[in-house]
Amino acid sequence: MSGTSGAGGTSGTSVTSGTSGVEGARRTAEGLDHSPGFGNEHSSEAVPGALPHGRNSPQRAPLGLYAEQLSGSAFTEPRAVGRRSWLYRIRPSAAHPPFVRVDNGGLRGAPFTETVPDPNRLRWNPLPEPAPGTDFLAGLWTLGGNGDAARRVGMAIHLYSANAPMTDRVFSDADGELLIVPERGGLLIRTELGLLAARPGQVALVPRGVRFRVELLDATARGYVCENYGRPFVLPDLGPIGANGLANARDFLAPVAAYEDVERPVEVVNKFCGNLWAATYDHSPLDVVAWHGNHVPYVYDLRRFNVIGSISYDHPDPSIFTVLTSPSDTPGLAGVDFVVFAPRWLVGEDTFRPPYFHRNVMSEYMGLIEGAYDAKTAGEGGFVPGGGSLHNMMSAHGPDRKTFERASAAELRPQRVDDGLAFMFETRWPVTATGQAAGAAHLQQGYDDVWQGLERHFRP
Repeated sequence: MSGTSGAGGTSGTSVTSGTSGVEGARRTAEGLDHSPGFGNEHSSEAVPGALPHGRNSPQRAPLGLYAEQLSGSAFTEPRAVGRRSWLYRIRPSAAHPPFVRVDNGGLRGAPFTETVPDPNRLRWNPLPEPAPGTDFLAGLWTLGGNGDAARRVGMAIHLYSANAPMTDRVFSDADGELLIVPERGGLLIRTELGLLAARPGQVALVPRGVRFRVELLDATARGYVCENYGRPFVLPDLGPIGANGLANARDFLAPVAAYEDVERPVEVVNKFCGNLWAATYDHSPLDVVAWHGNHVPYVYDLRRFNVIGSISYDHPDPSIFTVLTSPSDTPGLAGVDFVVFAPRWLVGEDTFRPPYFHRNVMSEYMGLIEGAYDAKTAGEGGFVPGGGSLHNMMSAHGPDRKTFERASAAELRPQRVDDGLAFMFETRWPVTATGQAAGAAHLQQGYDDVWQGLERHFRP
């Protein structure tokens, strides 16, 4: 796909409804254009003249298209937090048959009532390999979450494992926005507003209600998903840091318009109040020829995160690594934060450099994209890419015994930490594990043992 800058915004093109497997998806991904800037008022047209000027809904939309507004916030919310996009499409979204309930597979939604919240520290190995023919949607597996999807509060943690593209199938989530964190294998994400490619080390953010289909850039794909039921993710305030630092708005890339003009059966699956509903359309709903607005998907490269850290002593609180935050009704208390532990230098003097021992009023789920995390032992039975740990509120955690002993005796030279990429979903409420997660074969037994052997050193 190619695009140029025009009077109507960034232009894209039409796209075919599918590609010839992994190689076709890769070729498509290599040619993508983007419109940069988180929270911007973007605009894009795949055909010149498709965007109306001077009004959003003219009596006759250009080129015989239908005008449709997609609202990600209530009409009367403050302008600063309002989310909406105007879409100009071949067929209106209203033209569809009834939705019917379909099997949820491994996907679950809040409230999570299968188990009780667990104060114990939990850690999982990566998901088992999926059965052949498993696409992104079929490969979603819910670990847990909190809140209530119907009340638009809280979050859910999912994992995915896939080895096939979504073919003639489209997904949307009415419950929340989806932050997709690839760990193995890249994804080509075809959305109503255009195409994005997300590879390990990058994340993709798909807003509430935006329809999309996922194809694979490699033979298999695996990763994590944060489903945010609450207020949409925003960049955190910088406070005393100043005007620059952490994630830069310009590094978030929105797609340019690219539409499918397909007339054949397409299954459209909608997640609504925790359950999956499906309808078979006689066309692809990814038929938006032009659009403008700020309710848009993004892709972001985590290695562009501008790390702020201590250059004197002590390990800063992990909040300094926040990429995105979903604010709540209490200032500073997030419904969910997305935090990344990106490559950085450690130079603290007379300082225990790994994360400190800690009990937190927030609950923390940590995943590993690649390499090793500096507070945990890697390898079989440890904290490995594709795995994850859950430390619910006030659950005591911190460096394991081997890490503590090594860091306590280390020579404090400047140290480059670039052998791993880890992240955290941090949330204001306890995370309740689903029944399938609490009883999973890949739930590690004896996780507590990593802190055994921390000896008494006190000598009064």
